[in-house]
Amino acid sequence: MPQSRPSEPPRTTLAAALGSFRRAFAGIALMSGVVNILALTGSFFMLQVYDRVIPGRSVPTLVGLVVFAGTLFVFQGVLELIRSRLLVRIGMGLDARLSGQVYSALMRLPLRTKLAGDGLQSLRDLDQVRSFLSSVGPTALFDLPWMPLYLGICFLFHFWIGMTALAGAVILFGLTLFAEARTREPAKEANRQAAARNTLAEATRRNVEVLQAMGFGSRIASRWADINAEYLGTNAKASDLAGTLGTISKILRMMLQSGILAIGAWLVIHQEATGGIMIASSIMMGRALAPIELAIAHWKSFVTARQAWARLTQLLALLPEAATSVSLPAPVSALVVEGISVTPPGERRVVVQDAGFALEKGAGLGIIGPSASGKSSLVRAIAGIWLPGRGAVRLDGATLDQWSPEELGRHVGYLPQDVQLFDGTIAENIARFEPEAPSDKILSAARAAGVHDLIVHLPEGYETRIGEAGSALSAGQRQRVALARALYGDPFLVILDEPNSNLDSEGEAALTEAIQGIRARGGIAVVVAHRPSALASLDQVLVMANGRVQGFGPKNEVLNKVTRPGGVPLKVVSAPEENAS
Repeated sequence: MPQSRPSEPPRTTLAAALGSFRRAFAGIALMSGVVNILALTGSFFMLQVYDRVIPGRSVPTLVGLVVFAGTLFVFQGVLELIRSRLLVRIGMGLDARLSGQVYSALMRLPLRTKLAGDGLQSLRDLDQVRSFLSSVGPTALFDLPWMPLYLGICFLFHFWIGMTALAGAVILFGLTLFAEARTREPAKEANRQAAARNTLAEATRRNVEVLQAMGFGSRIASRWADINAEYLGTNAKASDLAGTLGTISKILRMMLQSGILAIGAWLVIHQEATGGIMIASSIMMGRALAPIELAIAHWKSFVTARQAWARLTQLLALLPEAATSVSLPAPVSALVVEGISVTPPGERRVVVQDAGFALEKGAGLGIIGPSASGKSSLVRAIAGIWLPGRGAVRLDGATLDQWSPEELGRHVGYLPQDVQLFDGTIAENIARFEPEAPSDKILSAARAAGVHDLIVHLPEGYETRIGEAGSALSAGQRQRVALARALYGDPFLVILDEPNSNLDSEGEAALTEAIQGIRARGGIAVVVAHRPSALASLDQVLVMANGRVQGFGPKNEVLNKVTRPGGVPLKVVSAPEENAS
């Protein structure tokens, strides 16, 4: 019975991450209430000065008001500083809670669907959400509920003062809705074009040698310039719109403040209000409309953060974390592939159909066939990289999803066609970056791969840093180090996809010994091969063509049936294109 179960739904996960800061948000809301009450200080100070101090010519009263108002202003400033710092800490805390899940999903996403852009959008989305939470933008959301208080005080001053302030609030609120409608699509398009620009830049960096050798770097640069120009244009459109709306809101607020002064003056002339009320109402309306103006000024970042949050929700919905309740024992006896059909991530075409076979411990299987016949797709499914659309892969009777990825990884060694190493030392790469990996396990894997002597002759031996993607090593050296990584920890199932594509005769001899060692200790070796030398230490062969198994059985028997002299498969037929087959 499967032991894995999905974690809590992603929407709940995101809500729970944000909800874990509810006490902090409650504190910010409380401080915002105090700050908004203290914001009345300026209005009432002016009211008292014009209506009490000046008519009474009382200097002690003025001094007392100045000291009292100054104290309140300082207290208000301290609370606003604390509030802003709390928002920064909330942004950092949210990032700390979600970054692990987002990064884990980022690693698994290419195995489930096709990626648009450079594949790093989810990390940028998390950065965007954190940046918005750490900015002054969210303070507008906490200040908006206090608008009725300011508008109510304006009505207490005089009905027409209140109506003027209310009309200004309605106009600016309508401007906010307009900003929402007009900035949503430009922000989304700018994000898409930014991803396309980053993708091309990353591809250029990876293929700089090709561009230099064949001299088409200028054409790629021209293409990048076109994409960059589109991005800048769309971004400028969104920024111009946000800036225009912000300027309009600022001018409207200034006009409204002047208008309310004019209304106040008219009321003073007709002795329906005092000079203090005239000045205080202008300040009060400015404070009432400030949250809306702040929201408009930061609307672009708010829309971007909201879209980022929606994408993160979608990402974690597609790739929920799995939890295992029972740890299964290490497999020791058999690999069974039960009629699996495989579809590449994000596509509908089936590249492997109804493939099935069984291997016992100590077996060595060679998978052969023409290019694009489904060989690499088959071993990706066997390794648990791609999920089969139908059928199952079992180790000792248990399907692969009954192990967590970390547990399954200890029992599987995998060497892909396109070898990728990580920036770090050779020892770290062989040990799969296991913390405090035992030296004897690293040495054992290196010797099993026949790469120990090569490593110790490097300037720094096992502590040699290989650079990004192993750039400090040759292609053959990278392949042999990656073979040692696949053999680290003596995994039960070792899958090698074209393991001798970059090897010399010495490397091929080491590969043959490595495969013999896997079988001798009771493991299972599965090797995808085009060159007959890779089959030397294997006892069984599986032939693929058109995505289907054409033959399976003892090596000599199968090869006699389906190959000509020289090891060239007879059933070489065209097949649908397959990624890296």
